[in-house]
Amino acid sequence: MTRRCQPSGYPVKMHLIEAIGNTPLFRLDRLTAHLPGIELYGKAEFANPGGSVKDRPALNMILDGERRGLLTRDKVILDSTSGNTGIAYAMVAAARGYPVKLCLPANASPERKHILKAYGAELILTDPDTGSDGAIRECKKIYAADPDRYFYPDQYNNPANWQAHYETTGPEILAQTENRITHFVAAMGTSGTFMGTTRRLKEFNPQIQCFSAQPSSGFHGLEGLKHMPTAIVPGIYDESLADENLWLETEDAYRMARRLAREEGILIGISAGANVHAALKLAERIKTGVIVTILCDGAEKYLSEPFWNDPQYS
Repeated sequence: MTRRCQPSGYPVKMHLIEAIGNTPLFRLDRLTAHLPGIELYGKAEFANPGGSVKDRPALNMILDGERRGLLTRDKVILDSTSGNTGIAYAMVAAARGYPVKLCLPANASPERKHILKAYGAELILTDPDTGSDGAIRECKKIYAADPDRYFYPDQYNNPANWQAHYETTGPEILAQTENRITHFVAAMGTSGTFMGTTRRLKEFNPQIQCFSAQPSSGFHGLEGLKHMPTAIVPGIYDESLADENLWLETEDAYRMARRLAREEGILIGISAGANVHAALKLAERIKTGVIVTILCDGAEKYLSEPFWNDPQYS
């Protein structure tokens, strides 16, 4: 959607959900000053009204549920989340008049819990040691006990998740780079961002190389991301789509989040730091190209984390 402006310069009036998408693409010049053949861009998904990339699939899954008659006024939206999709569900549901119940790990950041409660979501906190998989299992148990009460989008297995990125994120990146993108990098949780964007980019130009990224082990601090070899693998995940997978360390994501704040003036979250770290490592390998990655969310949900002021992450 193109946002037209009135003569005053202010955007025309719109509903909340119309503000989802069409996020800016920031060029990360200072990070790549030593790589003159590289253009590195971060898609600023924290500019969405719910503050993250998850606004796109959450909206699409809710609208898809309405269209198919699965989500009706007498139902509660139920799903598992590590935080951002839950916030997006809660925001869209509040705007459209639905109650929301969410299962999330108890160690989700305090900021995320506060935001979810502010939107009126009911929270079921699960064992932090079991991560997002534990939240998935608890959600399935709740749904199985009373399926008629809930609309369960099941973000890990719902095609409307990746289709949101196929329909919006991919075309936006192509337009914003004037079709010049050569490489795409995105870490995976549900895998929806990578799956949908990659399908659209490859459809436009099969020569665009797409790199997935994931934590190097099942024990990590990259909230929302999955180590596929040890996790419950999302049904929407297709390993064959990636040209290559890049492995991530939690400490590198912390360092990059701090670095972006100090060198580019962009406050991002931990998974966004992981994405930029992976993209920069790729840039240093290929030397020439137009690389796009995803700035999944902003730092406001992570400011209580101690790494911001820990000198070991300088």
